[in-house]
Amino acid sequence: MDDDDADYMQGSEDEDYGFDYSDDPGDETGSADVENLYYTAKSKKEDNPEQALKEFRAIVDQEQEKGDWGFKALKQSTKLLFLVLHRPAEAIKTYTELLGYTKSAVTRNYAEKTINSILDYVGGGKSGPVEVNVLERFYEATKAALAEAKNDRLSAKTNLKLAKLWLDRKEYNRLSKILKELYTSTIGESGEDQAQKGTQLLEIYALEIQMHNERKNYKKLKEIYNASNAVRSAIPHPRILGVIKECGGKMWMGERQWNRASEDFFDSFKNYDEAGSPQRIQVLKYLVLANMLTGSEVNPFDSQETKPYKNDPQIKAMTDLVDAYQRREVHAAEKILRDNKATIMDDSFIKSYIGELLRSLRTQYLIDLIKPYTRLELAFLSKQLNVDTDEVEELLIGLILEGKIEGRIDQVAMRLELESQHSLQRKRYSALDKWTAALESIHTTVIGKNHSGARGDYGFGMGDGFGSGSDRW
Repeated sequence: MDDDDADYMQGSEDEDYGFDYSDDPGDETGSADVENLYYTAKSKKEDNPEQALKEFRAIVDQEQEKGDWGFKALKQSTKLLFLVLHRPAEAIKTYTELLGYTKSAVTRNYAEKTINSILDYVGGGKSGPVEVNVLERFYEATKAALAEAKNDRLSAKTNLKLAKLWLDRKEYNRLSKILKELYTSTIGESGEDQAQKGTQLLEIYALEIQMHNERKNYKKLKEIYNASNAVRSAIPHPRILGVIKECGGKMWMGERQWNRASEDFFDSFKNYDEAGSPQRIQVLKYLVLANMLTGSEVNPFDSQETKPYKNDPQIKAMTDLVDAYQRREVHAAEKILRDNKATIMDDSFIKSYIGELLRSLRTQYLIDLIKPYTRLELAFLSKQLNVDTDEVEELLIGLILEGKIEGRIDQVAMRLELESQHSLQRKRYSALDKWTAALESIHTTVIGKNHSGARGDYGFGMGDGFGSGSDRW
């Protein structure tokens, strides 16, 4: 029994066929003859596909009314025509004919599994590249049949499958059209299952957010990301949440909000891990990158969720990079990046932030390097960092402006002159003196105002008490 028959038998367990069994032995003989014809044709699929196709057609033609053997014969014919004989136009015809059987000839569960199976290999590229118009014809035929059968659930699933195909093929105009249809399908009656609608809505958001991420439309991406976070009544597959959080992390990285990116990448990793998706490894790399950019001293592999992947061959380079970063060993980090291009630098997203990471690491290295000195040549610092003097000068200017070092750059002599500790103390005491003088000035002003107010009150009181003295005497 192959997969096709296994699906059929599995489908029979889920529903009652409602068949009326006959006592006429002729029915059993006829059924046995058709079954023999079916398996005989099936045995010729590999050695003589053309003959097998003719025999499958004979089974369909001799049926007086649509039945399960005709359905299975059409299923095999579609598979042969599309995957083996590479005649998609004819495959569409047999598939369209098969869809007519889904109304009553077979169980709904088995029909859905068959439709999904066919659409999977049509869009999966098993027989090589598939033209866009061929894909559209398969899906249009499916959607028409499902609309006639009023199978809204499978219709939505079919549209989601097609949307995923357009996303993979970067057919964004077609994808946008399907997304509009999908959004319309989520606007149901108030009595419908809100959790199911919420789950479907998150699947749509996951597709749209990937489209905006690939098109670098971060404004729309943020809108969809915020909308997805507002969905409450949903029970989504963890892979869907993994996709949304991954794109959210990339969005925060673009805004240089490293901490928020790190949080989203961690959530994405956990969801991908729960779903068993291989994307968890890639997202774990993003998590490590974001964590280093935050400047955190916490090792991302110390958590219970990430620790099992610490020695994974694809992650080992990132683990070594974290160690080099925390030890401020800029040269070791550069060597790791050079030696592991396949696992680190081949990812365009990681590559776009490596410059930022190295800048952060060189900055920390520079701060540690200049601590014992009061004067250093830029050429010396350039040699230590293995970068040109212009980059060294740029790093130093940034540190001076941020107040991380006290000093100035002599651009004539190309020298960094740091202020001595005594000079820094004098500046500190001078600042304290100014602060004290300002406080004394405020104190004097407040006291002066209070005294002025008190004299005014006293004078008014004297007027009331003694101004009518003649009357008293």
